[in-house]
Amino acid sequence: MTLAFCSDTVAAEWLVRSGTPADQLTVFGPDRFEAFARLRFIPDPTSGRHQEADVELPVDHPSDIAQARRALHVLAQFTATPQDCYFCLWEGYSDVPLPPEVRRGPLVEIPHRRYALLRGSLQDIDDWEAALGGGQPIPPPAFVWPADHRWCFASDVDPHWAGIGAERAAVDALIRDPELDVVPARPAEAQPLYR
Repeated sequence: MTLAFCSDTVAAEWLVRSGTPADQLTVFGPDRFEAFARLRFIPDPTSGRHQEADVELPVDHPSDIAQARRALHVLAQFTATPQDCYFCLWEGYSDVPLPPEVRRGPLVEIPHRRYALLRGSLQDIDDWEAALGGGQPIPPPAFVWPADHRWCFASDVDPHWAGIGAERAAVDALIRDPELDVVPARPAEAQPLYR
């Protein structure tokens, strides 16, 4: 399957109508999961004065989309529907022009955010940049979830990390992965943020 824009947003209703507070929903997805984690694209700040620009990363540090891709490949083993997944793309990315018919909607709407909805196989994350960015680097999807709703990956525009809700075994697998920087999280608590 190849990524395709959805002509309706019914598949996102479970997200939109989850009852999860909007500020939590955008960074962790619905609060219905057994366990949560943060995939840190860069290390957490060590003080309230730090800015993301202060972080010195090695030249070979993986991009956000590369890290998201790896995490999603780990999560693939925790769904019965890896061939049927949904991806949300925030409409505000200026480097990812949405086709006019998609921009006109319908879009997935939660407070302060609107997203184009795409459907495809989880493997389609491997072609994310080619499919949507013309081969240029672009941010990870704002949300990814399989049709069986076994987990949710959320990557908002503001934090330096992505939130993941899933069963405990899936979160544990992410934490154990030596190529990922994943830590347990409690979505209702304040999370580290750069200034």
